[in-house]
Amino acid sequence: MTETDQLLKRLRQLLLEKAYMKGDFVLTSGKRSDHYFDCKRVTLDPEGLAVASELLVEKLRAASIDAIGGLAIGADPIVAGVVASSWKLGYPVRGFIVRKEPKKHGTSKWIEGSIERGSRVAIVDDVVTSGGSIITAVNSAKVEGLEPVVAYTLVDREEGGAENIEREGSLPFEPLVCYSELFS
Repeated sequence: MTETDQLLKRLRQLLLEKAYMKGDFVLTSGKRSDHYFDCKRVTLDPEGLAVASELLVEKLRAASIDAIGGLAIGADPIVAGVVASSWKLGYPVRGFIVRKEPKKHGTSKWIEGSIERGSRVAIVDDVVTSGGSIITAVNSAKVEGLEPVVAYTLVDREEGGAENIEREGSLPFEPLVCYSELFS
């Protein structure tokens, strides 16, 4: 088993142990669901963030990505973890956060971070259901002159988000883990 395979196996375990819940939930998309992923329980955990970040840095390296970012708040810990891990792993990438609304003072920016126009960027979120957060981040990045080339998530709930991202965001979507993989 390769190191990447071991990291993916551990990420799946952490997602099931820490993030997965059964019950009656209303999702960000407005849909009701009998299960929920609170991925911040993984991305705000030292081991969980380290595992996810290392997996993402290797994907960024393979795709020659300059920076990673996403919509606040789901992407925040992931972006910070990837930026820190990227330095340690010898492929430093910058990070950025897309605000849900522009800053009301100072620069009135939508995007926080020092990213040069034309940079090849990856967009990330912790969980994808409809893909709306990633699509919003992709569109904001384009307005700021960035070049989104791929989207990542820790968990794809497999409820249409992948198709929406690829169609509306016009970029490939690569989940680290799909819902169906957790129970196979």
